[in-house]
Amino acid sequence: MTINNQQKIIVITAPSGAGKTSITKYLLETFPGKLAFSISAATRKARGNEKNGVDYYFMSEEEFTNKIQHDEFVEWEMVYEGKYYGTLKSELARIWNEGKIPVLDIDVKGAIHVQQQYPETTLSLFIEPPSVEELKRRLQSRGTENEESLNARVNKASYELSFKHSFDHIIVNDDLERAKKQAEDIVKAFS
Repeated sequence: MTINNQQKIIVITAPSGAGKTSITKYLLETFPGKLAFSISAATRKARGNEKNGVDYYFMSEEEFTNKIQHDEFVEWEMVYEGKYYGTLKSELARIWNEGKIPVLDIDVKGAIHVQQQYPETTLSLFIEPPSVEELKRRLQSRGTENEESLNARVNKASYELSFKHSFDHIIVNDDLERAKKQAEDIVKAFS
């Protein structure tokens, strides 16, 4: 049975700092006619140059929880107290209507939920850092974390790594160019 793009989904997940966003951007640039970025909804405020409807759909906590009650999300999670993130069903429909495959750059729990809902049509990639120590070094080099938040992210990453076998492909990002190429080959075979 051939599955058309109307039903396909590509999920890219990883612990923070593993290279998920770099690989996602590369795939979107490599397959512009086939893939489209699925914009997540979030209750946090826009940072820097982020734009509503481009980087995220920024909304109030009340608006977000109302959408949860009306079953408008494929997946959602309260990542921190009062900070929700999720993938809107309408966003997948928007991309499918363009004849493209949505690419979801989401956390591990959300990725598992998407796979459970679309088991036959989801391609999932787990981007694994070479080691937890390397991940910690990458997060430190960003300069955006204090010691407490750095330790929280590293602990969360260790936990998330325990789920890596729940995904179709594990790509170890010890060399970004090689990891990008590996992801490209996998997506090419799927799309």
